[in-house]
Amino acid sequence: MQLAFIKCHGSGNDFPLIDARGLALSDGEWAGVARALADRDGPVGGDGLLALTAGDESHAFGMRMWNSDGSEAETCLNGLRCVARLGFELLGTDAARVKLKTSSAEVAREAELAPGVVTVRTVVGPAGHDIGLTGPLSDLPSDRAFVAVAMPNPHLVTFVDAIDEAELVALGTWCEGGPALIPGRANVSFVELRGSDLFVRTFERGVGLTDSCGSAMAASVLAAALSGRIVFGAETIVFNKGGMVRGTASRDGIVTISGNATFLYDAAIEVDPASGTAGSPLVHARREDEVAAWSAVLVGLA
Repeated sequence: MQLAFIKCHGSGNDFPLIDARGLALSDGEWAGVARALADRDGPVGGDGLLALTAGDESHAFGMRMWNSDGSEAETCLNGLRCVARLGFELLGTDAARVKLKTSSAEVAREAELAPGVVTVRTVVGPAGHDIGLTGPLSDLPSDRAFVAVAMPNPHLVTFVDAIDEAELVALGTWCEGGPALIPGRANVSFVELRGSDLFVRTFERGVGLTDSCGSAMAASVLAAALSGRIVFGAETIVFNKGGMVRGTASRDGIVTISGNATFLYDAAIEVDPASGTAGSPLVHARREDEVAAWSAVLVGLA
């Protein structure tokens, strides 16, 4: 089958994005499409696959997101900004309520965080603490203190003086194996407090070590506020290897994240969902101005 898509990213978290409102694929077929298009060694590559889906009486549109291994996630906040932007453009609106797999989110256009950088605000929550653990957090194979946050996808967040990627990967890999303590797996984030700002590094469920994870940044903002490291209601800049977002957490578990929704190029591609393979993409248009605008942001952060 031939599929049209937009290659996009939110804070360096990159995805192929499909307008799926007119598509009727089974869950298994979508998993195959995700494996084909989000394969880093394949013709497109990405941290996952995004789909804009039809809305209902309570939602203007919906979002589905699959990890690169074909598993479906409850949400993806970097991806949500990109889906929201496409929904805004197709429906001619600037704000909407979006249906996620197990929850809802409020999204809206926001003033550019930098010249030429399309910016979207997402509001999610209230976040919980039930991430499917079958025992206490102290049973994790780590001496560090973790905060469990459901965004609603499961996150384990710990604060460190300096991020040890080898340690992060080891714990993330353990969680990825679906151990008895957390059979549904979890995202694991190590977070450095840099003044009033945060720097987050995440081993993402179904993906691995990634330069950016939006729900992990949101979970880190909430965990930092819950632990008294930042102030509830105060805006915090959250950095990662892919860029940055602005975040705020409220005492009732509502988290607001504002960041870029950058479109890189528009293309079409032939995909075989059964084999999880794809041909070469035919690029129709490149968004060079958006690429340059985000590159300028990264230069400023260096």
